[in-house]
Amino acid sequence: MTRKIRDVMSPGAAAVEPMTTVARAARLMREQDVGDVLVAYDCDLFGVLTDRDIVVRALAAGRDPADTTVGSVCTPPPVVTLTPDDTTDRALELMRKYAVRRLPVVEHGGCPVGIVSIGDLAGAEDPHEALTDISRAAPNR
Repeated sequence: MTRKIRDVMSPGAAAVEPMTTVARAARLMREQDVGDVLVAYDCDLFGVLTDRDIVVRALAAGRDPADTTVGSVCTPPPVVTLTPDDTTDRALELMRKYAVRRLPVVEHGGCPVGIVSIGDLAGAEDPHEALTDISRAAPNR
């Protein structure tokens, strides 16, 4: 059953500015128990920083997380986005096309308002699917 993104997204996604250090972004991810943050300046979405970006583009490249900015290691613009009025089918199409697991949700000229993940979509389509249970599981601590 196709649904609107507004009905399945996680509202109020964590966001940082491009000049924020990778170390600070990583602490924010830990505090909010998320695997990504939006990189934005006011209502301009600049990129998306994932935990994988931190590992591959910063740590594995020998960059100091205390000195490296998220703007230099995040997924660069243009960022594929959805609006709250898009459908879950559209989200799945974009995730397949761009091989991503999360998509920022924006409105009013690109202002970030949330994020939708594969887990959000799995739960919307079939609340008994294994992926839904995994997405709802307590974090590894």
